[in-house]
Amino acid sequence: MKSIPESHQDLLKDETKAFAYLATLMPDGSPQVTPVWFNTDGEHILINTAQGRIKDRNMRARPRVAMCIADPGDPYRYLQIRGKVDEFTIEGADAHIEALAGKYTGTYKYMFGKTGEKRVTYKILPRKVDAHG
Repeated sequence: MKSIPESHQDLLKDETKAFAYLATLMPDGSPQVTPVWFNTDGEHILINTAQGRIKDRNMRARPRVAMCIADPGDPYRYLQIRGKVDEFTIEGADAHIEALAGKYTGTYKYMFGKTGEKRVTYKILPRKVDAHG
């Protein structure tokens, strides 16, 4: 990703298994933070959630987000990213959560979903990036 400094590109790789701590805005303007699995398409940070969850509702209504991606081996080395949701879709979202399950658990089967839930993939375009550590 061009917007991420070379020194921190490794945090985006599947082998690193870093979590993103995603901040969204509640209707009253207060922040809501959730650890999430992620990957990239080379331009966007991609996350996946179930339709109707708090972060889903927040990002649909207020697409400005922030996230912190910390190095699992050194929490003082991290990326701070502010951006905007460019797009969200249910198309391919089930396959996306399976790919994320493979990255984080080693098993390409998402085992934490509820029966009947609809998955949504969000594409977040980084607008401001700060690398630390």
